[in-house]
Amino acid sequence: MRKIVLTTLLILGTSGAFAANEWGIEHESKARFDAKVVDVLCELTGDCPANCGDGKRQLGLLKDDGKLVLVLKNFEAFTGAVRDLLPFCNQRITADGLMIDNPKMPMMALQFKRPAPDGKWSRANWFGRDWAKVHGGEPGSGRVNNWFRHDPTVKEVIETDGVFGILGLKPEE
Repeated sequence: MRKIVLTTLLILGTSGAFAANEWGIEHESKARFDAKVVDVLCELTGDCPANCGDGKRQLGLLKDDGKLVLVLKNFEAFTGAVRDLLPFCNQRITADGLMIDNPKMPMMALQFKRPAPDGKWSRANWFGRDWAKVHGGEPGSGRVNNWFRHDPTVKEVIETDGVFGILGLKPEE
């Protein structure tokens, strides 16, 4: 697996080929573009704390034409793109992934990113890497891929609010 990723990254660095894997989602297309990483709430309201909210806010991509693109995650379940984008707060990156041009809410499933215009490519999987550093496990392992089953914060929220966020309601109910 590691060889496949490294080969893919090597190819990306030497060609214009897209790295994105298609999912078969309606309105999807492979996309690569340069954009500025921004705090979405800042862009919409003008409330702009330092460092894009230090990881406590959703981040997006502001394209050169002024369009704000919301970013989804691709490789890890129930994670956002904040861990991948925060180091690039207010900087330009090249994003590679799937653009989902749904007329109601266009968004991008980020798969790879690099500092623009020609930085080193990296896979959009930093959440798993960072979670493993704090909670143990190897990136790509079952423990990390199912991080939400092992995360103490998630367990605490479930204990407090119930599985469905409704205190006292059991899964079978």
